[in-house]
Amino acid sequence: MAARSSSLRPGRFCDAHDGPVTVFLIGMRINQFHRPDKWLPVSRAMPRMLKELGQRPDLGLLGFEIMMAPLRTLITLQYWRDFDALHAYAHASEAEHLPAWRAFNRASKGNAAVGIFHETYVVRAGAHESIYAAMPPFGLGKASGVREAIGRRNTARERMG
Repeated sequence: MAARSSSLRPGRFCDAHDGPVTVFLIGMRINQFHRPDKWLPVSRAMPRMLKELGQRPDLGLLGFEIMMAPLRTLITLQYWRDFDALHAYAHASEAEHLPAWRAFNRASKGNAAVGIFHETYVVRAGAHESIYAAMPPFGLGKASGVREAIGRRNTARERMG
């Protein structure tokens, strides 16, 4: 996983990822602020998973971004080597995810204090493009590295091949 950095990179860059990638959005929404007993355990689970994945690059996570949507929703944008790696991690009994998922299912029965979601997109090689202008490392560019957006990488159409 690429290291976090907040330094701006002047110029125009695109991600350096040439293969397929699986994009995974996962998040939680606090529906009842007055019930931290319900949403706080959910919010604490993701950092443990990300730490584990950062220490084990062989599990397939390439990189991630954590974002907050207006007021109540936390989103983790993840880039995975492939869907099989994501699926294997989600179902690995010795990993952080499965116990957290089971705990959430037990704790969420009969209450709506916290909601969760995920979306998965499998993107074939050559079917993604990016541009970063005057940006610190971000997203797939942070996960895979960047290259200058010049020549055949100058426009979105050219980057898409």
